[in-house]
Amino acid sequence: MKKSLFCAVAVLFFFALSIFTAHEAEAVPAFARQTGLACNTCHFQHFPALNSFGRAFKDGGYTQVGGQSLLEGDLLSVPVVLNASLVTKIRYQKRNGDGETGSAVNLNKGEIQFPDEAALLIGGRAGEHIGFLLEASLIDSPNFASYKMPIVFNVAETNLSAIPFTTDAAGAAYGYELLNTGAVRMIRVLEHRSEISGQQYIGTSGAATGIAFVASRPIGYINYTAYYPEHGTAAAGPLLNYLRVAATPQVGDWDLGGGFQLWNGTSKMNDEGAVTENKADAWAIDAQAQGAIGDYPVGVYVTYASAASSDAGDTANMFNSSTVDDESALTLLGEIGVLPGRLTLAAGYRIGKKPGSSGQLDDDAATVGAVYNALQNVQLQFNHTIYSGDVTTDATGDQLTTVMVFAAF
Repeated sequence: MKKSLFCAVAVLFFFALSIFTAHEAEAVPAFARQTGLACNTCHFQHFPALNSFGRAFKDGGYTQVGGQSLLEGDLLSVPVVLNASLVTKIRYQKRNGDGETGSAVNLNKGEIQFPDEAALLIGGRAGEHIGFLLEASLIDSPNFASYKMPIVFNVAETNLSAIPFTTDAAGAAYGYELLNTGAVRMIRVLEHRSEISGQQYIGTSGAATGIAFVASRPIGYINYTAYYPEHGTAAAGPLLNYLRVAATPQVGDWDLGGGFQLWNGTSKMNDEGAVTENKADAWAIDAQAQGAIGDYPVGVYVTYASAASSDAGDTANMFNSSTVDDESALTLLGEIGVLPGRLTLAAGYRIGKKPGSSGQLDDDAATVGAVYNALQNVQLQFNHTIYSGDVTTDATGDQLTTVMVFAAF
């Protein structure tokens, strides 16, 4: 490890030590203040991964209350205050490449990203059957980065939801998703998202605006979303299709989940007479198991995702413009709480396939990680990935290290 990396790790380590002495855990504010519940009521091992209770809260459209009084009247039922959270990521990233030009140079030298992310999250109950979540970026435009408004009614013990949404980076799955496999960008176990999630590897994130139609029960859910791949207002039609089917059974003390995703269709966008076409052609399967072995909480996450090659002379697949081969990834990740509630260790492997000029290229990655919960809403995270295969170059190197403070207030 070079001196610059060692110094960054040391600074963050001593910063963490200064806050590890706190014994009273604090909850992530927006939803915790509304419900009166601690963060770990909804999260498995550490945020942002959800447990079964967290899934139920999200499935109910963020409407559950308990910690706050309500302002109620005819057609009115809202908390007396508007709940908000400040979410930040402060990262140091270092690659071991020798490239001194282009995008690789900063990471090869070691880059301090302060902040990597900074967002104001405002959300919760808007009424008995309606909730909302707004992510307002504090460092990048657009400020109205992501927004959704779940409208949820329970019919015959089934939650039926219509969820209009827009996002600048989370993709069609942003409307509704409950698993921790990276099926939607923000819900994953480690920071290196493309290394631990097949869906993130093939690039299913991105701008999206649409409406999700969901039927859900505790044992699973179905989500059909009609969307266009832009953020905010656009003249679009027909729309692209996204389908998600997942099962979430409880087997003994184990919380299980698994399902598939499908992106397909061709849409047209009209910008003052200039028409562009977008095509989606990808699918994924994923599974997770969250429970305990003895006294140690354990999570296991598996994904496989594939983006089809584009047809020559036709609209390119937005997830894979190659006309030669498909792009795919198989990932396996395991995480164990070695100090339950405080410290987790994780290890994962990716078998990736990228299209090349004369065939598929191997793009494999082995990742280890550690997450230390200083508080329930402040974590220190370490990720280290070693890459192998045909895609690795001397310019970008074959290793990436990330040290991060991830906090919500």
